[in-house]
Amino acid sequence: MENKKGRLATFIVHVQYRQNATWQGKIVWTEENQTSHFRSALEMLKLIDSAVEQADGEGQTGHCEEVM
Repeated sequence: MENKKGRLATFIVHVQYRQNATWQGKIVWTEENQTSHFRSALEMLKLIDSAVEQADGEGQTGHCEEVM
């Protein structure tokens, strides 16, 4: 993996299964070393959105450059 990181948040997404026309797996927020499991692509996007909002609320500025 490259050593690139976004300004607000960097995520590692591991899709473990693809069932019912969506993804199930886990996502790691690298800056906070937090891992969450998701049951759908929508839930994964909500986790990312929540993390970016949290990072933005902690005083970091700018936009997310890269989401992995």
